[in-house]
Amino acid sequence: MTVPDVLGSLPVRNGHFLLESGYHTDVWLSLDSLFVNPSKIAPMLTSLAERLGSHEFSAVCGCLMGGAFLAHALSMILGTAFYYTEPITASDGTALFATQYRLPADLRGGLRGLKVVVVDDVISAGSSARATIAALEAAGASTTAVGTLMTLGNVGRTHFARLGLPLESLAHKYLLLWTPADCPLCCSGVALEDPRVQTGE
Repeated sequence: MTVPDVLGSLPVRNGHFLLESGYHTDVWLSLDSLFVNPSKIAPMLTSLAERLGSHEFSAVCGCLMGGAFLAHALSMILGTAFYYTEPITASDGTALFATQYRLPADLRGGLRGLKVVVVDDVISAGSSARATIAALEAAGASTTAVGTLMTLGNVGRTHFARLGLPLESLAHKYLLLWTPADCPLCCSGVALEDPRVQTGE
């Protein structure tokens, strides 16, 4: 199965949603079942591992939950170390990129001087990946590339390009993202929903 086949089969909801980044969107893609059947996504993992293999690194790091699942699988394919970050503060929707992630205390000491690839299952604005990169830098590691199964919209892609950080993605899909001040759904009075309350982002 191709990436669009697998991700296209995931549940999609239309509405007015608050993303972890603080951006608003009109589409929510539920990723909860993405890693339930490892054999279904194995070809995608192999393809992404091959793309990431062109970069220099000795560890893969992902954010809980989906990014960590992806990082663990890729580290096994690539034969590298595996690290993960966990959220410690959550955005209340009033500021962009307010959510912070941290490395577990027992893992921080082993990262100094390492070159790391940061991955997430799907990247839109890239909030989790940005926060994970910051946590790695604080631990003395450097990020050499970012990887994902699919990018949604251009906010995250533009950000990493501006940093000169390579972004490896197997697919891209159009997605509208608005800041709260520019959101037409807010202006129309459509109720805002935070789907992470039930499902995580």
